[in-house]
Amino acid sequence: MAEIWVNPPEPDAARAEPGQAAGADLHLELSGEGSLRSQLMHALREAIRSGRLAPGTRLPPYRTLAHDLGIARNTAADAYAELVEEGWLSARQGSGTRVARRATPLPPDRSRRPQRPVRRRVQHDLMPSSPDAATFPRAAWLTSARRAVAAAPNDAFGVGDPRGRAELRETLAEYLARARGVRAEPDRIVICSGFAHGLTLLGDVLDGPVAVESYGLEFHRGLLEEAGLRTVPLTVDSRGARIDELPGTGAEAVLLTPAHQFPTGGPLYPERRAAVIDWARSRGGLLVEDDYDGEFRYDRQPVGAVQGLDPDRVVYLGSTSKSLSPALRLGWMVLPGRLVDDIVAAKGPRELWSGVLDQLSLADFIARGAYDRHLRRMRQHYRRRRDLLVGTLAQRAPHIEVSGIAAGLHAVLELPEHTEDATLRAARRQGLALDGLRPYRHPDSTMPPRDGLVIGYGTPPDHAFAAALDALCLALPDPPEHDG
Repeated sequence: MAEIWVNPPEPDAARAEPGQAAGADLHLELSGEGSLRSQLMHALREAIRSGRLAPGTRLPPYRTLAHDLGIARNTAADAYAELVEEGWLSARQGSGTRVARRATPLPPDRSRRPQRPVRRRVQHDLMPSSPDAATFPRAAWLTSARRAVAAAPNDAFGVGDPRGRAELRETLAEYLARARGVRAEPDRIVICSGFAHGLTLLGDVLDGPVAVESYGLEFHRGLLEEAGLRTVPLTVDSRGARIDELPGTGAEAVLLTPAHQFPTGGPLYPERRAAVIDWARSRGGLLVEDDYDGEFRYDRQPVGAVQGLDPDRVVYLGSTSKSLSPALRLGWMVLPGRLVDDIVAAKGPRELWSGVLDQLSLADFIARGAYDRHLRRMRQHYRRRRDLLVGTLAQRAPHIEVSGIAAGLHAVLELPEHTEDATLRAARRQGLALDGLRPYRHPDSTMPPRDGLVIGYGTPPDHAFAAALDALCLALPDPPEHDG
């Protein structure tokens, strides 16, 4: 049994400023069954129910509480955080943790309704893979939109072709060959409204299980499973997905992020690129290549697309969601010839997804070099963001390892074992929106779960980025303690 004493207000202390009233010591003890965190939460709830801890009472900092009780600091911090989410306590930076204000204490024998989690306002968005919306090239896009409308033929204002406008498909064929090493003819390109739309169309024409990386977007796996396709995980290591596991999966297709594995980072190594093409040829299978941020590589030239190795065995998907804006809803599929008719049939007899005027505007934007100029500018912008993130963590949290930073719009922060949930709660208290690493893991994967954070550095505006990093550092777990 462990115990601690805190100072609650006297009965008339409600008229005084919180935390300034003095009174008799209150005895708080930890006993009973369950973990120390459960015992501490139970003791605090009972003290609040009985009125011994009145509304507004300021509790000791969790580090002090942990020291006095002889328990781990994470245990005390987790107890406080969960009671805040349940509504028993409130926490505000600069004011400490206090008993939440209630009209009257709940009687001990009254059944308590479950409290909804406290919804905190998001002050800093560090969700991964979103671009900086403030950098959208409004003036250059407006110029292209005006030029496109002025030059558009009359049939552009009629029923849209489900393959997409020929002007955009021709421009994309030239650009993708030059910038990404993609071998594409315009008649093998189908315009879609983004990667998710393209993957949904593929789900209608693929057969058999689909192999996926053990770490990836649950949303994408869900789209395949909704189409009736079972997904099978492949181990991911420092060289990318383990292609040698493919023959044992029974898969007919494999979905990969070869340029920059999402979310763990790193490209698919050359020998594995060759191996996946060999597998597709011998099996009659298909590689679905998600080139979600292939243009954003900072430490050397971008890695080219795998599609160039065998256009007849690879479906290449790209979009403007990271490079320009997800609001445009523009993406493209470069298909093996045998799949074009099936995909067009799955899409429908007319264009219902991507606006024709946006397609024509993008075609002009690429053709006159504005897209290349924008990408060069954004590489410099995001590289500065990445360097500031890495430098801040090296200075203020050197015990946190950062990976996946050679490309893209996000980084992975490795956390000590069993600290991801507590860190996410601490992040919410700091007004941060960010992702943990564990939800990206395929539920059938044999890889050991990793604790970590997936930090997007693209979204916050420039004036708020330093403050977002300050909040992130406050949410990170303390370095491990060592004897002596």
